[in-house]
Amino acid sequence: MKIGLLTAGSDSPGVNAAIRGFGKAASNVPNVQLIGFRDGFEGLVENRTINLLQGGLLSGILTEGGTVLGTSRQNPSAMRKGGQQVDRTQEAIDTYKSNQLDGLVCIGDKPVQSVAYQLSQAGLNMITMPRSAENDVPITDKCIGFDSAREIATQAIDRLHTTANATHRIMIVELLGNSSGWLTLGSGMAAGADVILIPEIPYAYDVIIEAIQERKKAGRNFSLVAVAEKARPRELVEFMEMAAQKKGGTVEEKEKTFEKIENNYSAQTLLLANRLGSATGIDTHITILGSLVRGGTPTAADRLLATQLAEHSLRLVLEGDFGKMACRKDGAMNSVPLAEVAGKNKPVPMDHGWLRGAIQVDTCLGVDSEIIIKSS
Repeated sequence: MKIGLLTAGSDSPGVNAAIRGFGKAASNVPNVQLIGFRDGFEGLVENRTINLLQGGLLSGILTEGGTVLGTSRQNPSAMRKGGQQVDRTQEAIDTYKSNQLDGLVCIGDKPVQSVAYQLSQAGLNMITMPRSAENDVPITDKCIGFDSAREIATQAIDRLHTTANATHRIMIVELLGNSSGWLTLGSGMAAGADVILIPEIPYAYDVIIEAIQERKKAGRNFSLVAVAEKARPRELVEFMEMAAQKKGGTVEEKEKTFEKIENNYSAQTLLLANRLGSATGIDTHITILGSLVRGGTPTAADRLLATQLAEHSLRLVLEGDFGKMACRKDGAMNSVPLAEVAGKNKPVPMDHGWLRGAIQVDTCLGVDSEIIIKSS
């Protein structure tokens, strides 16, 4: 049996642990060959291969961040070539066939799950593993890289806490969170942020200002605000929804219209800082962690998860159970059809324990807490 392996999409800690886990497990199975494709789907299209079971490539990578195979966000159906976007899906299929692969395993984020599903629909035997610092791949309990990213973000907020206290400032920390607020909510709660703003809950400026002013009256002349990059004020979200409705079309078309409008309203964290500083009279600073949380040594939890998902992925391949994403559901290894994952989001549910816990410890979530309690 000949198996291909690639890592694609945005980076996150723990990917090397998954590569190692899959390779080590595969080396214990008779008559199994394992080839890696460099730099994601770009390497698949251009047939850039490496034998993963030779040369000691898997040795010593368990604790390393990044990926020894390299990664890219290139999508075969819209790949850059000569300054244009070209559909190179057929080239990816041809590479798969020319290498006589029995299956292809992809370790990647949410967009990668959609690409893998498309290739599966085209007849390729696909298996995926979820990795995302934002933890936004649906159905799985946790993605590879999330625990490490949360730990890094928590430590960063901890350090800003001491600076905020010493300088009597409002410290705003912007974190990754394009479609969901798992990273911001988890790290914000762990670090004791006073205000946590996530995409799932459009915030009201007056609620945040009141919370900070109440802290000021109580003698606490500083505040920590953890905000996801795509958290938006309620007034802006209502405007964008109204504009998308006027545009008309199907639900899917309205969602795409909403996204296009949203892209024209960036720098919301800067506007938030200006509003808070002006209203409270407290010096306000912004720290954007961005891709910082994607690097570094993976935590023990991420190494364990990656190794388990790798072993389970190999089992799916050997059993011929393709078109699946290996995942952890309710604490146990499992799998789910790619059709149920592709193009789907994983928002924080309003009845989630983290939100209830945040309310109980008086964390401001940008809205009246009763609104969240009623919707849960």
